[in-house]
Amino acid sequence: MFQIKQLPLSMHQKKEFKLDLQSATKLRLQGFNQLKWKHRKAWQKIALEWSKFNAAIKLWQSSLKNIEGHFGSGVAAYFTFLRWLFYLNCVTFLIIIIFVIIPNILTYQNFVDRCKLAQNLNRSKNCPSEDNERNTYFDLNRGSFDVLDIVQGTGILEVSLMFYGGYSNKTIGITFEDDNNSTQNENSYQIYYDLSSAYIFAVLGYFATTLIFIVKASAREFKDRLINGRWQFYQYCNLAFGSWDFCIHNEKSSIIKHKAVFNELKSSIHSKRIETERNNRSNDYMLKVIMIRIVINFLVFIALILSAYVIYLLFNISLKRDHGKFSNVDYGEENPFDSVNASRSSSLQLFELFFDFAPYICIVCLNLIMPVFFKYLCNFEKYSPLFVIKISLIRMIFLRLASLFILLSRFYYIVIPNSEKNSRSTSYNCWETFVGQQFYKLVLTDFVSHLFVTFCFNFPRAILAIYFNNNIVKFACEQEFELSKHALDIVYLQTICWIGSFYMPFLPGLVLGIMFLMFYVKKFQCLVNSKPTKILYGTSRSNSLFMSVLLISFVVSVIVLTYAFAEVSPSESCGSFRGLNTVWDAPLSSFMRMPIFFKNFVFFFGTPGFVIPCFFVLTLLLYYFYAVSDANKNMVEVLKNQLVLEGHDKKFLLTRLLLTHQDTQE
Repeated sequence: MFQIKQLPLSMHQKKEFKLDLQSATKLRLQGFNQLKWKHRKAWQKIALEWSKFNAAIKLWQSSLKNIEGHFGSGVAAYFTFLRWLFYLNCVTFLIIIIFVIIPNILTYQNFVDRCKLAQNLNRSKNCPSEDNERNTYFDLNRGSFDVLDIVQGTGILEVSLMFYGGYSNKTIGITFEDDNNSTQNENSYQIYYDLSSAYIFAVLGYFATTLIFIVKASAREFKDRLINGRWQFYQYCNLAFGSWDFCIHNEKSSIIKHKAVFNELKSSIHSKRIETERNNRSNDYMLKVIMIRIVINFLVFIALILSAYVIYLLFNISLKRDHGKFSNVDYGEENPFDSVNASRSSSLQLFELFFDFAPYICIVCLNLIMPVFFKYLCNFEKYSPLFVIKISLIRMIFLRLASLFILLSRFYYIVIPNSEKNSRSTSYNCWETFVGQQFYKLVLTDFVSHLFVTFCFNFPRAILAIYFNNNIVKFACEQEFELSKHALDIVYLQTICWIGSFYMPFLPGLVLGIMFLMFYVKKFQCLVNSKPTKILYGTSRSNSLFMSVLLISFVVSVIVLTYAFAEVSPSESCGSFRGLNTVWDAPLSSFMRMPIFFKNFVFFFGTPGFVIPCFFVLTLLLYYFYAVSDANKNMVEVLKNQLVLEGHDKKFLLTRLLLTHQDTQE
């Protein structure tokens, strides 16, 4: 079989030789070996058919091929990354549905159990009296439902399972007490399901699942990048002789592949030209460039501080207008919000809606304007094209994190009581629902901004750039698909989802739908509004960049929620953790109700009898893998040197053959 592979023949002739060889009588397997061979071939065929089926049912596969042909594998890797996040959110939302939402739906008790106090809600504060049940509540408030409630997450949505305040803290189960004991206590259940513990464990579960997905993807991308990095010295040879896909069998695919190879060659030549120019710079020129970079970094720092301050001011203004908006409502009335809504005109409602969304509109505008400003400054810093993407990404990460930090700090001001006063700084008793509403508004505002910019701003610019052959119009209207900006857009959305999913369990479902639509929005921006960039980012380099940014956002989300779970007291009148000092008290109390043998088994992992042997075993494994890695590196160097020597030998033999041929002709 190996000799057949080495023959300089067509694939059809090689297949014929293979069939003749397999049908030869003296080479045919017999007995148990033949049975093993048949089983192996059957499993190989099943695996091949499954891989074909898996490739056929993958989302957006044809679109990814089209994008790769026009814009390179780096941009296609961005859309693959978006699809990967879509699948990740599917798993996340499925965990929340199974362990949190469905148990709460099945165990819905009286609506008064979730309201308790008339002041437990933020905006509408629609809470019935203790004698009204959930159905009565919806009957009373059906007339007060407003379209703005969908936009703001208020009204019926506010008291539903969409937000944290709608979830119960009850424990359901089966008791096995004697018939003589007529009393029933929650702590006496032998088989139980604690809704509050399920809530926190679902959050921990999807964070653990996310971490496993990220680590697995990062390891795969690191391996691919390491393999691809070994061939950077043979880049042009690989593109010229090894880039074509000989499995292409139609004209459309061949045209797309031809464009992809052409763009990669053009990008490689352009990168080499820039690298040669950078190597020829003088010392005086480099000193001038360093001074310019220092000044520009100072300007970027000032711009970030001013952006954070503007968000801070607008959020304070929004809170001041929001505070006391319903302070004059008489909750003793049967339906107090009918009179409130009647007294407010539609213009006043829109005015209040504008101030309600003002901080998030400001955040979205800064996320659109500041990257353009940063990109303009990069033109004076004279970085390499690949480093421009990295430095722009770092600056935009600081911008997004600054905006999130300001929002979270204002939420902290609302949640934590003032040390000099005995009351909270605002009247939001169910503050978790309030925080969930803010993340809900931020996600909606961010998505609407993408729709507006893509179809109402960038699309007309693309049309002008196509039909007007003017240098000024070309400069102002031609667009490139900025990989770092678009990657940060979806990572930013995912970060909001991770932080806000605790306060709004339906947020992963909302983000799931937005990411599905976002693929087509970004595809339109890429194929219609943008032109191919001069520098094409490789697949492995793009994927490692995406995973690095995603890992940073994941760590930030874990830190924020860990602090909220451990230090911030939950609301006393709503949610799954009402009446507890911290969120962690719920899983701890559930753990203490576990059987003795299970608690002893868990406590064993903290004893010296487990920790010390585990430490030594991990140390030995670490040393073993380090030794194996070092040996593999040495072997790789030896093989590289052998390849170089073989190349020299082939060159020498070809030269001798050419000289011999010339001597023969003479």
